[in-house]
Amino acid sequence: MPNLVENHRIEFKERLTDDLEKFVVAFLNAKGGKIYIGINKKGGIAGVGKPDEVQLKIKDRLKDNIRPSIMGLFDIWTEKRKDKTVIVVNLASGANPPYYIKQKGRSEAGCYIRIGSSAQPMTEEMIEQLLAARYPISLANITSRKQDLTFTQLKIYYAGKHKELNSRFAENLNLKVGNKFSQVAYLLADENRVSIRLAKWAGKDRIDLIQNEEYGDQCLITALNRVLERLDVENITMATKTYPYRIETRLVDSKALREAVINAFAHNDYSAGDTPIFEIFEDRFEITTYGNLLAWIGKEEFFTGLSKPRNPEIMRVFKDLELVENLGSGVPAITKLYGREIFNFSESVTKISLKYEYTESRVETAKSRVETVKSRVEIAKSRVEILELIRKNPNIKIAELSKILNISVKGIEKNIKLLKTQKLIKRVGPNKGGHWEVLNK
Repeated sequence: MPNLVENHRIEFKERLTDDLEKFVVAFLNAKGGKIYIGINKKGGIAGVGKPDEVQLKIKDRLKDNIRPSIMGLFDIWTEKRKDKTVIVVNLASGANPPYYIKQKGRSEAGCYIRIGSSAQPMTEEMIEQLLAARYPISLANITSRKQDLTFTQLKIYYAGKHKELNSRFAENLNLKVGNKFSQVAYLLADENRVSIRLAKWAGKDRIDLIQNEEYGDQCLITALNRVLERLDVENITMATKTYPYRIETRLVDSKALREAVINAFAHNDYSAGDTPIFEIFEDRFEITTYGNLLAWIGKEEFFTGLSKPRNPEIMRVFKDLELVENLGSGVPAITKLYGREIFNFSESVTKISLKYEYTESRVETAKSRVETVKSRVEIAKSRVEILELIRKNPNIKIAELSKILNISVKGIEKNIKLLKTQKLIKRVGPNKGGHWEVLNK
């Protein structure tokens, strides 16, 4: 694991302190970042005792002490560093700045911003500028026209993850504006008028339509799952016969396709009634997401994984249901495989085009993976053979093992070192005159 240093995206705290909210607010009002609890200012690893209890405290404090709500804008997990447990609080760039400490209000005493490696109080002018530049339409602030909403499907999904939604789930998930359901609640309700379209075309263009399906009018999670299932069926496995291998590979990488679909659902601008579109062509999968993404987040920030969810309430539900892992991980995972050129941005939509691959390079990659597995199997087999020969003859010499197994002396020494590390054998006595002892019977 690489060494860390404090900078504009990383903050160290040796232990959980009363000023945690200040640093969280500073990151939310800037470009996001990570807070490592259990690392001192010099980078020394102090670790955290009772990490589960501390994580729960952090979650409760962030939920209760910061406004606007930041649910869906943070992750909390643990990492092992030098055999000690460190807690990581990963923060996205907030969609509705300025964020502030609830107790101190939207003021210079409650608003902070990350500058360099410190959290600095914001001036009144900075607060006013952020308020003026705030994205004008938030689904969480729009009251749903339909108020007789039910959430049976959503409750089933939460129960499937061993998370029960109690009677106050709408308030806890920020699905209400005052005492009324919001537009986010409408999207997650059992019945709505939100149409999710999927089209399949005969060729490489939009001339001959084969299928036109709708997966909407139901809980957004259900629609998402149905789209994922449908595209998984279309993402067929291609087999390539290459002596002595039969290489099987999907039309596109399954994980990249899944990430692209989930991103489209999470970041679409639903405020004008537009919904993401999924299309299947002869040579590609194409996904259209509505909304001017580059007015929302810079292109470079988008590609490098800066997380700034357009719909943090939806993202929070996706995270609860384990549809997404860490904030900001989706786009870098896709571009690592396919490059940035698969994205096309305009003022109203963002398109991602995942082209099918039949290239020799993918065949060679698959063959390389097969060879790697075979090599690992051979190495493991050699260790078993060494162990058996030592068991039969505890006085056997390394040179003898090398000759019998046709493995270099250096290779035998490397395998014996690993067997010692795994506490399967030990050397009794000196190298000359001693013997081996098998520990694992």
